[in-house]
Amino acid sequence: MPVVLLSALAPLAVHAQVAVHENAAGHEWFLDAGRMTYAVGVNDQGMLQSMYWGPHLPADATLPAAKMHPERASVDPPIGTTPLEYPAWGEGLFTESALKADSPNGDRTLILKYESAKTSADQLEIVLKDTAQPVRVHLYYKAFPEGVIARWSRIENSGKAPVQIEQAASATWTLPAYPETDKSSYSMRWLTGMWAGEFQLHEERVQAGERVLESRKGSTSQRANPWFAFGRTDETTETAGPVWFGELGYSGSWRIAVDDTSLHMVKVTGGYNPFDFGYQLQPGESLETPKFYAGYTDGGHGEASRVLHRFQTDEILPHRSATRQPPPPRKILFNSWEATEMTFTDQMQIALADKAAKLGVERFVVDDGWFGQRNDDHRGLGDWTVNPQKFPHGLKPLIDHVHSLGMDFGIWVEPEMVNPNSDLYRAHPEWAMQFPDRQHTEARNQLVLNLARPDVKEWMFNWLDKLVSENDIAYLKWDYNRNWTEAGWEGAPGSSAAHRNPDAEKAIYVQYVRNLYDVIDRLRAKHPKLEIESCASGGGRVDLGILERTDEVWTSDNTDALDRLDIQYGFTQAYTPQVMAAWTTDVPNYDRRFVPLQYRFLVAMQGALGIGNNLNKFSDDDMALGAKLTAFYKSIRNTVQQGDLYRLAPPTDRDATQVEYVSRDGSQAVLMAYLHSQRLGVAYPPVRLLGLDAKAMYRVRALDAAKYHGDATVSGAVLMGSGVALSMVGDYDSTAVVLERVK
Repeated sequence: MPVVLLSALAPLAVHAQVAVHENAAGHEWFLDAGRMTYAVGVNDQGMLQSMYWGPHLPADATLPAAKMHPERASVDPPIGTTPLEYPAWGEGLFTESALKADSPNGDRTLILKYESAKTSADQLEIVLKDTAQPVRVHLYYKAFPEGVIARWSRIENSGKAPVQIEQAASATWTLPAYPETDKSSYSMRWLTGMWAGEFQLHEERVQAGERVLESRKGSTSQRANPWFAFGRTDETTETAGPVWFGELGYSGSWRIAVDDTSLHMVKVTGGYNPFDFGYQLQPGESLETPKFYAGYTDGGHGEASRVLHRFQTDEILPHRSATRQPPPPRKILFNSWEATEMTFTDQMQIALADKAAKLGVERFVVDDGWFGQRNDDHRGLGDWTVNPQKFPHGLKPLIDHVHSLGMDFGIWVEPEMVNPNSDLYRAHPEWAMQFPDRQHTEARNQLVLNLARPDVKEWMFNWLDKLVSENDIAYLKWDYNRNWTEAGWEGAPGSSAAHRNPDAEKAIYVQYVRNLYDVIDRLRAKHPKLEIESCASGGGRVDLGILERTDEVWTSDNTDALDRLDIQYGFTQAYTPQVMAAWTTDVPNYDRRFVPLQYRFLVAMQGALGIGNNLNKFSDDDMALGAKLTAFYKSIRNTVQQGDLYRLAPPTDRDATQVEYVSRDGSQAVLMAYLHSQRLGVAYPPVRLLGLDAKAMYRVRALDAAKYHGDATVSGAVLMGSGVALSMVGDYDSTAVVLERVK
């Protein structure tokens, strides 16, 4: 079909349009974001409902007026069949609610109706007010030129007595309706996982009822990631068709509920996880929810990912510029963990730094074990002073040596945790999360510090600031190695050791994350050149909330190259390769496989390349190959991290896998190809590229000349039509081809 061909041959350029305007008739608002329009309106009952979410509409477009749906039956009241923007529990709402609150008089219902609105060039604020209780909800919308809208809410207690919030979502998104008999229903994609198996992609046709994606663990978690994408079952592919997609920016316990009602209205509601949740709003106080981002494209799942990638690099990540240029690409780092674990001296680290520099590494990172009495994972967490046995003269001699080799210096920290066997815990046992008379549950021999406490927050900021101020540290690997268990908060506002208030203590789920963000924000404001990696037993804290504050994320503790193809395939559905920390490490690894060094490097080159190998075991040949591959990566790094990603052949259920990257200006394209196992002597299939200029000529530079069969200069039309011929044989073969557009 021609539309598929056009989508495949040319990337969909960002339509840099942002506009927010109210319909001349009033009480209808249109938000234009890139190639998308989102519209809402006040209906005949004074309630705010979704009117449109899809391709960009012209400025003079009109839509059918917002109108409350008629009662279909006594068991289906209009409140549940109308696509409300922020449905509260009340008036017979039996589907997922965005808000549930207990008023002082015992009323546990709300009916939110329109009160006022304000607009600016790219933002909209609509205020809803309950018809009986002094509760207001401020709904915020912000449009971005990449084709994404952010939504969030602020719940305000305008009365004279406390209000208890039991459930608070950021937004409800309603997909366009489809007929009950239409075979073109929605299919949903989502990501789940486990430790060492994060970001596993799932897809199935949306079924009637509710699907819940969530974390109850206090952090984003490996269990699921707060991202979704919907396509039409008979239209949407990787390269074509409509996709509605979104992700929640929150690093604590979260929940996204997908309702497919009996009348085939698909709603997506996301925000704070209501499990064990509570937040007491005192008179005059308000609760702000996390941002919930969403967008639309007609270019298939691949284009949905590319929209998110560019949005994240240009709008979300730290160090982004006022001109919406992406932050600098990630440096190639070496991490000492696999070489030394916690048993090392400063001289051992210096020797590793010498070897890393010979490979072309740009950043040297000392991992766990540099502080306190940290010789194993049973002790020392919380005692953040340099171990004098390992570093008798402090960190400065090592840092100076690293700098003399042309690298900057990074270090591992785990600020939110404490070992019971530590000076900190002995001094402040009350700082750990705990319930009265309940035994602590340890994990990895450690407890979670209650960062919701102001004293813990200040202690944490002060020692981190001191560490960075007294040492020339460019990079923190910020780890987080367990989940919450006893989520108690002794001393919470409205609670005390003598009279604990369980309802007040439930605010820990909000205040902990607020304080985490505050510590990082203050640290970065004081040290603007500092970069931070978010690590949480692998990819346990990856979301747009933490990515507003950190530069990259640790994708998984599993660095097996074959497994990482699957993990990285899922990761890039939702997140840019710029933030995807990817290491080459020693073999055998997690699955006890022996994979060639080049294959491991080329898999790690799909994101922010890191080297975690024990360089003391590298042969001369390994060093030479590692240096060659590191230099090669530097020549393609900008394109890989900040260009357009095309997933040509996924790693799932096939032997031949390929990914392609095209630079933002189209001047360079990079093909990475992998072969798991050759079967029956069948040749590697031709690789047809995407996203090139069909009329342009491209000069070919192959990593392995013997594996590329083709001319030195090839047209874009041939590369996308006939493809690239590669000689790939045996097991775990790999190569890369670089295409430079001829001016």
